[in-house]
Amino acid sequence: MEEKMICLENVSFDYGDRKILNQVSLEVSKGEKIGILGESGCGKSTLLSLLAGLYRPMGGTVTIAGATEPDEIVKKVSIVMQSPMLLPMTIYENITLGHTYPPERIDHALKVANLEKWIATLEQGIHTYLGDRANELSGGQAQRIAIARAVCKDCEVMLLDEPTSALDKETARSVLEALSNATAGKTLIHVTHHESQLRGYDRVYRLRDGGLWQERR
Repeated sequence: MEEKMICLENVSFDYGDRKILNQVSLEVSKGEKIGILGESGCGKSTLLSLLAGLYRPMGGTVTIAGATEPDEIVKKVSIVMQSPMLLPMTIYENITLGHTYPPERIDHALKVANLEKWIATLEQGIHTYLGDRANELSGGQAQRIAIARAVCKDCEVMLLDEPTSALDKETARSVLEALSNATAGKTLIHVTHHESQLRGYDRVYRLRDGGLWQERR
């Protein structure tokens, strides 16, 4: 019997009088890769926030790797956002966020995220302090730091929220390569406008009118 890593049961969510999600149900088995398409404002980011334990559903239940409470769900998922938040700390601290990881896990994360070559050019390497310079990083560098952060957390469930939408084509290609490495063997939900990024996924859905509709492949 396949292990279910993600289970949405009749999940609903509103913003005031506006219904965003209306009794959405979805089951995702361990290791499956699921894509979700949809227009801006249709609720894709809201759905991902529920899956990440950042929001509590107004109706129904969200279960991630056996966890149903938001403060437990957040421990079960790694997430790469459209605009990752980098803090005025070193690259190392931005990746670890106060957690203690074995050096080999950090080295693996740098390799997966294609950060090794860039970091090697920095005088202080991974201990380079970003400070105000965090705003001066390219979109690709910032995203790869976010990917390394997600890889270090090493959760079985990975969530991607439009991770390349603000990047130029060449940088997006590099980041997608890093994401492909990072999500190998993981259970994945990838929210995007770009259907081409979902080739080879197990299932693709379109979010519209508050519901999920499976696309024919």
